[in-house]
Amino acid sequence: MKNIPLRGPVRGLLAAAAASVVAALPAFAQTEVELDYEQFILDNGLTVVVHEDRKAPVVAIQVMYGVGSKDEPAGKTGFAHLFEHLMFNGSENFDKDFFFALKEMGATQYNGTTNTDRTNYYQTVPVGALEQILFLESDRMGHLLGAVTQEKLDNQIGVVQNEKRQREGAPYGTVFEKIFAGVYPADHPYHHSVIGSMEDLEAASLEDVKQWFRDYYGAANAVLVLAGDIDAAEARPLVEKYFGDIEAGPPLTKPEVNEVRMDRIKRVTMVDRVAKPRVYRVWPAPRTGTAESPVLDLMTRAVGSGKTSRLYRELVDERQLANGVSMFYYEQLLSGLVILSVDAKSEEDLDEINDVIDAELNEFLRKGPTADELDRAKTIYASGEIRGLEEVAGKASTLARGALFLGDPDFYVEENLDRLMAASPEEVLDVSRRWITPAYFELTVLPYPDYSTSAGVDRSAGLPPIGAPGEVSFPEITTSTLSNGIEVVIAPRPTVPVVQLALRFDAGSASDMVVLPGNETGLPGISAGVMSLLDEGTENYSAQELAERKESLGAILNLYSGDDDNRIYLSALKQNLDESLDLMAEVTFNATFPAEEVEKMRKRQIDGVLQEKADGPSLAIRAIYPAVYGEDHPYTNPATIDEAIAAINAIEREDMVAWRDAWLQPGKAKLFVTGDTTAAEILPKLEATFGDWQGSGTAPDKTMPQVALPDAPRVIVIDKPASQQSVIVASILMDPTGTDQDTAIAAMNDIFGGSFLSRLNMNLREDKGWSYGVRTLAPDRVGQRPFTFYAPVQTDQTAASIAEIKAEIAAILGDEPVSQEELDRVIADQVGSLPGAFEAADTVLFSMMSNDEYGRPYDYATGRAERFQALTTDQVTATASGIIQPDRLTWVIVGDWSQIQDEVEALDLGPIEVRSTTSR
Repeated sequence: MKNIPLRGPVRGLLAAAAASVVAALPAFAQTEVELDYEQFILDNGLTVVVHEDRKAPVVAIQVMYGVGSKDEPAGKTGFAHLFEHLMFNGSENFDKDFFFALKEMGATQYNGTTNTDRTNYYQTVPVGALEQILFLESDRMGHLLGAVTQEKLDNQIGVVQNEKRQREGAPYGTVFEKIFAGVYPADHPYHHSVIGSMEDLEAASLEDVKQWFRDYYGAANAVLVLAGDIDAAEARPLVEKYFGDIEAGPPLTKPEVNEVRMDRIKRVTMVDRVAKPRVYRVWPAPRTGTAESPVLDLMTRAVGSGKTSRLYRELVDERQLANGVSMFYYEQLLSGLVILSVDAKSEEDLDEINDVIDAELNEFLRKGPTADELDRAKTIYASGEIRGLEEVAGKASTLARGALFLGDPDFYVEENLDRLMAASPEEVLDVSRRWITPAYFELTVLPYPDYSTSAGVDRSAGLPPIGAPGEVSFPEITTSTLSNGIEVVIAPRPTVPVVQLALRFDAGSASDMVVLPGNETGLPGISAGVMSLLDEGTENYSAQELAERKESLGAILNLYSGDDDNRIYLSALKQNLDESLDLMAEVTFNATFPAEEVEKMRKRQIDGVLQEKADGPSLAIRAIYPAVYGEDHPYTNPATIDEAIAAINAIEREDMVAWRDAWLQPGKAKLFVTGDTTAAEILPKLEATFGDWQGSGTAPDKTMPQVALPDAPRVIVIDKPASQQSVIVASILMDPTGTDQDTAIAAMNDIFGGSFLSRLNMNLREDKGWSYGVRTLAPDRVGQRPFTFYAPVQTDQTAASIAEIKAEIAAILGDEPVSQEELDRVIADQVGSLPGAFEAADTVLFSMMSNDEYGRPYDYATGRAERFQALTTDQVTATASGIIQPDRLTWVIVGDWSQIQDEVEALDLGPIEVRSTTSR
């Protein structure tokens, strides 16, 4: 076995920078970033990286294979992504959907993804399930082909084709396909899309996909990362046990670095179902891992990323020609890209927008970034990297990318970040000026190592048993009260030097219809509008100055508007906490709602509503809630696009000020704190910032009327001609969140439609391949909450899908009640996922706020295991019977009515009301 000694602790930034360079960096850039790891290679070529993090009893597993769409020959596009799907359908020694095992072991953050360069599979599991997940991952790496059948292949081809339809049917859904085809020549590995063509997918044979596995899924073409409650000494024998007998795989011929040159402007115009124009500019760029790539990241942030960037200020704030600007470096292994996009307000603005882009780029390439721009860009990048390393899943992903792409697991934490932080304005200017580089092809042939395999493990005994889960990692909670009566809830979680706070206000969209002085009818959408403008200008800062201040502090300041509450959230670097709290207080107390910002917000919201016309799911969701709640209920929204636009236009600046003064005041507020702090540290700061805050009068109250269920079903059809899919939504109201039924409802929802392994999804996606995914939703509400079916399906199976939904309802209420196997799977998932559920501080914060919202103890989640373990199948079935009443469902169907009318009418669901995409 080959051994590579421990690299670390990694001192990303200070370790490599000379004193003269460090002195020139922003203060935050002198923070040390550490990521210890140990790497070893099995005799069969499998690279293994281990990172120890004992803060929670969980381990993140990342298996990354060196195969992506770049490796697909002509006629076999989409194979890498198709095979990713097949890898979840069972292996020779666990021949059923892998999600069954993942749910039972309580895995979290699990999935697989494919891009141009790699395919990865990841999950975070309790330590007790480590051997089982290693068995599963090694079984599908080395023992898959015997379980791959024509039936499975046909099913997943259908699923992927539906995924392709769903993506391409969305607004801007084919943009990246056209970008890659336009930038890269036809013979370049990146020329075609990752998801592939319908024709190639349809033509995929069983032998084709089996050969794909033989070629690319050998041990020598993979990296395995274990990060979490484990060390290399523990990991090595387990990895040898389960992976040591797997063949290395054949020698591979892979595309080499192939950076392209564009020698002319190439323009393409496409037509899509979108509400507003969008302009993209794309430049070829160096591949990931080069000295230039992080410098280009800084350039994109200064020119076109965020509110402080040059293009945003000029196009959005100053000239108001655009609603948004985005610019970023897109890393890839063979050749990178720099992508700029601008959301234009009208087609007439496009020429002026292009003139502005030309002018701003020319000015940047003449002088380069200012020192302030560069400092902000570095701070944003570094603070994002720090936050991304809080959870072991993020660490595993970073280590896997470095190991697979560059042979250096900590490259993206150490060397890449060092390069970025050391970049000077002169270097950024120089790299930007020589952006387009010559391209060449070079083939290097190396001797293939003499790999061997070990004896292996006896797999006939099946999966290793799951061990006992670890204890729930939820911090101790203390409460206090500021001098003005605001309650403060504190849960210390010192993992990274970040403090997270949130002000929760008992308001939300349920307050929109409460009558205030000067507003006699209520104003739908006003709470969301107010929250969106709190940081768009205050008594002491302009919107631009607020954005600059936030970025210079490395702070995240987010504003949330929910159904029942509003939240002002701050994530602050501990060393900048005082200044960040001042910024949070500024938007809380001193927002001025400038008239020009109100109008810009109004235009953005209207553009967003108009965009819904092209989006079937948005049309369905807009229509369903007024239909089930009634049009004057606090939870309802304007039922059509025309009504939504009228509601937006009805809100004036004075209304927003009145709503803010009425609802965002101490009498409606509660403060929540977590992260790297204690009560003794934070309370004096909160008292100094918020303790003198006084409200503007008696806070209003919300009313929540009880809605009677309908006596008969109702059907609303939204006719969307030429739609590629139909969207089926059905809903019925049930009790509010916070009752003794909550646990049974969660289990019922999971079993029936709320998870990948649910009855509905396994039927319509996995069995029939009619949909990319079907779900039922049971969102939390203080008042009655909706139980909603959501099924985007291919058009020619619309009526058949509705019939299957009705059949599944009849089954769970009749001859096929909830089984013990289904309930056991839910319990295993809920109990097993608890240890890692609160690894990140923000999950602790938002859990406490949600529990407070619904009248539960702040640490309600810690009792989840006991609540689920006490459930019986009879309880869950009875819950389904009490909620799912098929004769009282309200249905919304969005699709091409001319194509589905006869079959839907034949179902006899109930009276049908047909609407257009904009009005009744």
